[in-house]
Amino acid sequence: MSRKDNAHRNDLSRRRLLKGTALGAGALALPGIAYATTADSDPEQNKAGTKAEAAALTHPGMLHSADDFARMAEKVKAGADPWNSGWKRLTANSHSAAGWTPRPVETVVRGGEGQNYPQLYKDIHAAYQNALRWKVSGDTAHADTARDILNAWSGTLKTVTGNADRFLASGIYGYQFANAAEIMRGYEGFDLARFQDMMAGVFYPMCDDFLKNHNGACITNYWANWDLCNMAAIMAIGILNDDQAKFDQAVDYFHKGEGNGSLAHAVPFLHEGGLAQWQESGRDQGHTIMGIGLMGTVCEMALKQGTDLYGADDNRFLKACEYVAKYNNDESVPFRTYEWGSGQNCKPMQQTVISAAGRGQVRPVWERVYHHYHYRKGLETPYMSAIARKQSPEGGGGDYGSTSGGYDELGFGTLTHVLEA
Repeated sequence: MSRKDNAHRNDLSRRRLLKGTALGAGALALPGIAYATTADSDPEQNKAGTKAEAAALTHPGMLHSADDFARMAEKVKAGADPWNSGWKRLTANSHSAAGWTPRPVETVVRGGEGQNYPQLYKDIHAAYQNALRWKVSGDTAHADTARDILNAWSGTLKTVTGNADRFLASGIYGYQFANAAEIMRGYEGFDLARFQDMMAGVFYPMCDDFLKNHNGACITNYWANWDLCNMAAIMAIGILNDDQAKFDQAVDYFHKGEGNGSLAHAVPFLHEGGLAQWQESGRDQGHTIMGIGLMGTVCEMALKQGTDLYGADDNRFLKACEYVAKYNNDESVPFRTYEWGSGQNCKPMQQTVISAAGRGQVRPVWERVYHHYHYRKGLETPYMSAIARKQSPEGGGGDYGSTSGGYDELGFGTLTHVLEA
């Protein structure tokens, strides 16, 4: 690292403050606005949520537990809705067909010249969807397909590269790949050790570097979803590899990270009526909804390991989910001017109104957060309830368009995350 780069990284605290009204003392000083940090929440909750328990990590323990798989299988066998409707969406998806042929490469490129990353995300979704079909139906043809896809990539992939978008690849595909592998843990012929090596050697170093260095840019330059996908990947890799330190790294960043993916920065403003503003709301609604999906992924994986991030800072994430759901269900919401520093020199930027771009976009993110807050916790979720029912049953990769955005979520939340009809 050059002397200039060192100076840049050492100046992060000052640059963090350039968010002005959205961050730090600037937000705290605003009348009528509560800006929560981990110190504002229940001390006992923080004690439980800051670090994962010292006990061995639970398997399967990412987006789905053994109890989840048992529930899915039971409900589908009985033909019970909405689970059966979710199952039909899965079996209708071409990626879930047994016999899918993987196309692994040594170098995956996202961003710039020579992009080939669709080969990776399509194979990941095929592996995940086939793994789900196996767990629900017991059909080993799907298990064999998922295993063969995962083995093909772990035996081939050496590098993920490209322009700045390479860090989206490390994060999004890192957490998705690990989730598919977690389902296949222990299946005959699956080379878990080699897959773990690939995740630790190819994906983790990129995720770790992004959260620490943010591609050499001002720490406020990158939107919340960039941090969140890399946080999700680090947490998933930690679980897959039984690496407590990596799991704890993701949990710590959720609470205390300086980038926009940490809870207080992803949800910078609290509003009246149980609503909280999402960091990307002034940008567009597609990325805002994506952020809800990514933070929901982090929270769900942590919960499977006994760490409650959903409830952090007095259910701050719940309030953001309600805010985003309400606006994307064609209702008005309040908006506070959001300011940040962009580029390498922290050029001051601001958004003064919420963005209507992509408003009402359908992404498979709502079932998971709705069922956690409404059914597990028994909390009021009027806006999530409305949008989740409107978009049910949820599909997955391949059901939401052919571009990469349609593969940002593993999906199928109606099958996998609905707890009660």
